[in-house]
Amino acid sequence: MSLKSNKVQSIKIRPLLIDDFRYVLHWSKDDTFCLVNGWEKDRDEQELYRWWLHCVNNVSEDFIRMAIEMGQRIIGYADLAHIKDNSAELGIAIGESTLWGKGFGFNASIIIMDYASRHLGITVINAETHETNIRSRKMLEKIGFKEVSRIGSEEYIGRENQLIQYRFSF
Repeated sequence: MSLKSNKVQSIKIRPLLIDDFRYVLHWSKDDTFCLVNGWEKDRDEQELYRWWLHCVNNVSEDFIRMAIEMGQRIIGYADLAHIKDNSAELGIAIGESTLWGKGFGFNASIIIMDYASRHLGITVINAETHETNIRSRKMLEKIGFKEVSRIGSEEYIGRENQLIQYRFSF
């Protein structure tokens, strides 16, 4: 399957920068973003800054986090985790909840998956989401991910929720 995006020109992925912290701080004050992403509300700014420094300076063979940039600001981040052999796990967070449902997560996913394929030789991408996260499930299915299992559960938006695992193969 060919990956195509209709908004690729409006967003890009790039390495994280210390200066991006102002956007992260803004997201940390968005109760909806915090609830959906499991972030503690009213997080201490210094603790959040230390976390961001760790993200920016992280050097790992099996994890990459990149900024999703639109214009001159970052609107979220994209992760490739558990990178091993020819596979990785996709993670996407759009930090500005006002931008949810507008295709930015979809397009950022396409871009980071293309990066994974071209630069890392990844041929299999896994993803996981909660059963009640309909927006995430629809996005993954629109990209071409196939449900492969329903193993485990965890708290999501204050309730125990079934986890669904997906897979995409190039």
